[in-house]
Amino acid sequence: MLKYFVSMLLILSLSYPDSQKSSIKKDLKILEALNLIKIWLDAQKDYEEIPGISVAIVHDQELLWSEGFGLSNPSKNTPATSKTIYSICSISKLFTSIAILQLRDRQKLRLRDPIKKHLSWFNINNIYADYGEATIQGILTHSSGLPRESDHPYWTSPDFPFPKSQEIKNKLGSQNTLYPADKYFQYSNLGLTIAGEIVSEVSGQKFDNYISKYILGPLKMRNTRTYMPKNIHGKKLAIGHTAKNRNGSRSIVPIFDPQDVSPAAGFSSNVEDIAKFAMWQFRKLENTKDNILDPNTLREMHRVHWLDEDWDPAWGLGFAVWRENEMKFVGHGGNCPGYRSSFIMQPDSKISTIFMANANGIDAGAFTNNIFKIISPAVSTALDTTYDQKILDSNFEKYIGSYLALPWWGEMAVFSWEGDLAVVYLPTRTPVDDIMRLKHIKENTFKRIRKNGELGETFVFDIDSNGSVTQLIRHNNYYPKIK
Repeated sequence: MLKYFVSMLLILSLSYPDSQKSSIKKDLKILEALNLIKIWLDAQKDYEEIPGISVAIVHDQELLWSEGFGLSNPSKNTPATSKTIYSICSISKLFTSIAILQLRDRQKLRLRDPIKKHLSWFNINNIYADYGEATIQGILTHSSGLPRESDHPYWTSPDFPFPKSQEIKNKLGSQNTLYPADKYFQYSNLGLTIAGEIVSEVSGQKFDNYISKYILGPLKMRNTRTYMPKNIHGKKLAIGHTAKNRNGSRSIVPIFDPQDVSPAAGFSSNVEDIAKFAMWQFRKLENTKDNILDPNTLREMHRVHWLDEDWDPAWGLGFAVWRENEMKFVGHGGNCPGYRSSFIMQPDSKISTIFMANANGIDAGAFTNNIFKIISPAVSTALDTTYDQKILDSNFEKYIGSYLALPWWGEMAVFSWEGDLAVVYLPTRTPVDDIMRLKHIKENTFKRIRKNGELGETFVFDIDSNGSVTQLIRHNNYYPKIK
C-alpha cells in the first residue's frame, strides 16, 4: 500500500517562500484532495489488479500533480512514474484533427470538401450516393457514413496485423459505406486514418514529419511519438496487459505496430506531455498567439458540430464534447492492445485530468472524471481568497490509516478532509460520493455528519496501553487497523 498514512499536519502546515505563494498546489485543500486521490488510486490499482497507472492534473498553466502507481514492467519490477510512456491510442485523433484544421486555416482545404477531392484513390462503394459524399468534416465528427474500420482484422490478437497505407487503399474499393453521409454517428478509425492521408497529401509531407514539425515540436512534447517505440518497450514504454480473464489474471500483450492507422490510434506519450497539450489549449482559449492554431479555431474544435438523433453522443472537430452537472467537458479516450487512457478538459475551470494504464478492461474515463470531481472543488477553494481553511487537529492524526473491512469491503480508509476526519470504503468507483465526514464528540469518539448536516452513527477508535490505535468500531462492529 501507498505510504499515505503520514502526518497530515506536517504536510498541511509546511511553509513556503513568498515567491511560491501564487502556486495553488501548496494550498491546504489541494493537498487534502491530492491525498485522497492518491489513497483512492493506489487502492483501485490493487483491487482492480492494474499493473501500472500514471496520472496528471493540470490547472491552467500549472501541473498540480503527476505520479505513477504500480509497475510499468512487472517482470523487471520497473515502477510506473509520470514519465512512463503508454500507447494513447485514440487520443491520437486529436493531433490529426488539429493538423487538418491547420491546413484549413492555411486555405489548403475546406471542411466541407468531399474526401475524394484530395484523395483520388478514395473509391469506397457509396451505397447511399443519393445522400451525398463523405466530407472532411464528416470524418472529424464521425458522421461520414464510413464503416468503423478498414477491412483488416488489426484488433485481433495475438498479432494485431495493422495495415500499411497501400493495403488500406487496396481494400477500400471492396468496402461499402455503412450509413448515408451526415445521417448517423459511427465512430470510425478508418475515417481518422483517412484524415491522416489527407494531411500527408495536402501538405506534401509524410504524416509523421508533419505532426512532429507543426505540433509536437512547437509544444515541446518530446516524449510523444506517432508510433510505438519498440526500442524502449519494457523500459520507458510500459508493457501492455489484457483485460482480466475468468480466473482474474491478466496476460502480457505483445507490442503492436499501428502502421498507417497511426493517425487514428498509433501515438505513444506520457501524462506529462499530455499535460503540456492541455496547458497549451488553456492558453489558446485565452487568445494566446502562436504558429500552431488560431484561438478561434480551437474554440471551433471544442464546439459541438455533430449531435446524433438520440442526442448522444455530441462531437466537436476531433474532440468528444459532453456536459455533466452543467459543465462542458472536451477530450478523448484511448483503448489499444494492452493500454487504456483518458484525457479530459473542463475549459471554464481550466482543469484537465489525464490517466494512462498498461492494461485493458479498465474504465479510464471513470478515473479522469472522478479525479476531476475530487480536485475541482479544491481548486475553487484555493482560488477563493476569502475562504478560511481549517487544519486537522494534530491530536487526530493517530486515527489516520487503513482499517480491515473484510468480507464486506476491502478496507476502510480514514483521512483528513476539510479539516475534519473522513472515511471512505475501498475499493469504490465513486470516491467523492462515498466520503463520510466525522465530527469529534469527545476523546476517541466521533459521529458521522449526514448530508443535511445532522449527526449520525458513532465511530469509536480503540487505543491500546501504548497509545496506539488498534481498531475502529462502527455499528458495534470492529475494524482492525492494518496500516
